[in-house]
Amino acid sequence: MMNLSRYMKYTSIFISIMVIILAVYTIWDNRRFIVVEEEIVIDNLPEQLKGFRILQISDLHEKWFGENQTKLIAAINAIDYDAIVFTGDMLDSTESKHYEPFYSLIDGITNKENAWYVPGNTDPDSYEVEQDVKKSAFINGMEARGVQLLESVDKVSVGDTTVYFANFELSIIKEPEYLGRTNGIVQPDYFLSESYLDYQEKLLDEMNVLDKIQSTDLVIALNHYPVPDVRVDSIKNSTGMRWMDYDLIMAGHYHGGQIRLPILGAFFIPEPWYEPNSFFPPRDRVKGLWDYEGTKQYVSAGLGSSDAISFLNFRFLNPPEINVLSFR
Repeated sequence: MMNLSRYMKYTSIFISIMVIILAVYTIWDNRRFIVVEEEIVIDNLPEQLKGFRILQISDLHEKWFGENQTKLIAAINAIDYDAIVFTGDMLDSTESKHYEPFYSLIDGITNKENAWYVPGNTDPDSYEVEQDVKKSAFINGMEARGVQLLESVDKVSVGDTTVYFANFELSIIKEPEYLGRTNGIVQPDYFLSESYLDYQEKLLDEMNVLDKIQSTDLVIALNHYPVPDVRVDSIKNSTGMRWMDYDLIMAGHYHGGQIRLPILGAFFIPEPWYEPNSFFPPRDRVKGLWDYEGTKQYVSAGLGSSDAISFLNFRFLNPPEINVLSFR
């Protein structure tokens, strides 16, 4: 009995020490970030676009990395890139007014010549909609600091070639009557109001530029939500939607699974297109680069964490990251 008691005592001490070590490691791991680089192979890539680099920031969720984001800013400003994109969830709630973590970050970034943002499901509304449509205070503050809301399509010219950046959710709309009928994404309260739909229809007209692009041009679609295989199929099979010849789709939202388990990988991702649930999703559809039927997609694990599962609002074995994509 004495030996068993002593064994139980030492086992309890060992387990307690391991829990403390794991807790300290997890806190440290959540406060750091890594820079993940990925080469994207594009067939027949024009010479001028070889080495074109895009820096992706995703899912900040109001998190701080150093006082006034000094650590994150220093890392970003040390990177050479041609465009910087923010793929949503910079804030932690649609009702949040805590803009400072995001605003401090973009205030400190020096290269914002080509800088775009697409909203996530926890960001404030992008518009104020009454009789007319105006950009919200959140968006106005962001744009005053040099990052533009990607409403439809914009571009970067490199020599005689062009890299187009398109808002994915708008780019898939073929017929105007399908505006506001997109499934699987969080919509603002005003998304079916007449004035907003009229505004979206004008933006949809701007997408027509993508019907006239040259073979040497690239089309990069930005979205907060990754596009799982089943949704790709749904879009392709819809009469009112279209699937474009995207060279790359960039997204976030999944946080790389947020909680990752040894061997098993991601425990959960917030993905309504997976049935019956999104627990233990396909391991090659959680973060990083994948290809489905010829379309490449890159999903950032992002920087912050969310309360999709309320008691698991932290990252585990999954360090925060920013991403640098280069074409070859």
